[in-house]
This record gives sequence, C-alpha cells and structure tokens, in this order.
Amino acid sequence: MSERLKAMTKELKQQYTLKITQANKTGLVVILYEMLLVYIDEAGESHKNGDRSGFRDGIRKAEGCLRELMASLHFEYEPAMNLLQLYLYANRELAKADIRNSLQELQHVKMIMKKLHDAYEKLSKQDTSGPVMANTQTVYAGLTYGKNSLTESLADQGSNRGFRA
Repeated sequence: MSERLKAMTKELKQQYTLKITQANKTGLVVILYEMLLVYIDEAGESHKNGDRSGFRDGIRKAEGCLRELMASLHFEYEPAMNLLQLYLYANRELAKADIRNSLQELQHVKMIMKKLHDAYEKLSKQDTSGPVMANTQTVYAGLTYGKNSLTESLADQGSNRGFRA
C-alpha cells in the first residue's frame, strides 16, 4: 500500500470514491482494508493528541469498515469462517481500545488488518474481472501546465451515469 494520510481528508475521500467506481470485487475489499487502516491511524493520532472524541470516532469508523468486510464474506468458500473469526476478534479489540482508552489493542488490529490487506492486494492483481460498477464517469488524469500538479478531467457525463437505462 502506498503511503497513507493520517486522516480521512476530503482529497482522500475523493481518491477512494474514484477507486471504488473502478474496482472489481477483490479491489473493493482492498479498499475497505485501506480505509480501515486509515481510520485506525486517525484514532491513534487523536489518542496521542489527547482528543478522546476523535479517538472514539476513528474507532467507530474502523468498526464500520469491519462490518462491511463481514457483510462481504461468501460462506460457500472455506476461508470465510476463518476471516469472520478474525473480524470478530478485531471488533472486540476495537471495543476494548475504546473502553480502556488504549492504543495497544489498536496496534493488534492494525497488524492483523495490514497482513490481510497485503494478501488481498496480491489477490486483486490476479483478479481479471471487470469493475463492479458499470456506466460510471471516465476519468482522465495527467500533468498539466503547473509544475507537478495533477488535473482530473471527467468525460462522458451522461444523464444515466451509474444506472443502466
């Protein structure tokens, strides 16, 4: 995973939105792991700054990512039950971190989720299925006149974008 920002900024949300529109099923799982790790980092940073509210908010958002990961499991495949157990453990650890106002449990969760992220990232490179979302905007990106500035251009902004007519 490339270097992540410590907080879910507006720019990072836009990046994830773009990635989601172009991702296949495995790619969506990778994105959920990335978001989970960002929220754990956000909670940790808030804890270090003495921001209890920010700490709890980061944990709450990380728990939301875990719920989505649990909902995405396909139990007809053997690893699903093992993943569910890991997700439930991670959820309990996040709850302990919140109750104890502790970083130790967050580090356990981060370690586990980072390993799962790396494994799914390798799998996603082998997944040749198309994007889950169809009929989305086409984005062209390139360097423009400004030194090292990146401009995104949206094309094909039809009225039925995201929907099949």
